[in-house]
Amino acid sequence: MTGPLKALFLRDLTLALRVGGGAMIGVIFFLTVVTIIPFGVGPDMNLLARIGPAILWIGALLATLLGLDRLFQADADDGSLDLLMMSGTPLPLVVAVKALAHWLATGLPLVIAAPVLGLFLNVPPEAMGAVVLTLAAGMPALTCLGTIGAALSVGLRRGGLLMAILILPLTIPVLIFGVAATTAAIVGPLPFGMPFTVLVALSLMSIVLGPIAAAAALRFGLE
Repeated sequence: MTGPLKALFLRDLTLALRVGGGAMIGVIFFLTVVTIIPFGVGPDMNLLARIGPAILWIGALLATLLGLDRLFQADADDGSLDLLMMSGTPLPLVVAVKALAHWLATGLPLVIAAPVLGLFLNVPPEAMGAVVLTLAAGMPALTCLGTIGAALSVGLRRGGLLMAILILPLTIPVLIFGVAATTAAIVGPLPFGMPFTVLVALSLMSIVLGPIAAAAALRFGLE
């Protein structure tokens, strides 16, 4: 990582970890979603164990998208986004570095918190490893897809709502295979490796194509 990219990464990571940044807000939102579901479902522990993986994935998805609307908006407001676009650094690399900082500040804490929150949903202890593994494999895809929506909504009023409308349909395949892999590890009947391999492939594809698409959206939106 070159000097300018390293400085950008450290700046974004520091801002996200400050009080009021996206890191703790995402974890608190994740905790809120997971803890209120048992009150709505009721005391059926077997039902909670069956739907627990889906609840964890939906909560992680919504928490990841929570702070993405500000990923480029703050830079656009203070003019630093124009400087980044005019610098000699390829814009997809700039987007990738900002996405990495967001994932470390928001996505990684969600992965770490998932095993603890899984206890609220009666997820079997032997399945906690599968929950963490699938979230770790799928969260980069959610972040990279979210950067596309964040880039498209730069400069627009109520950009966060527009970003959710644009990106949520794209995240459905990640959600489906993430839940399928976790459910397979808990109750079967599908083998864990099949949906997990597809999930990893979706993440790798999103990591490659997401920054390129987001960079193109930034250029189009700011012209």
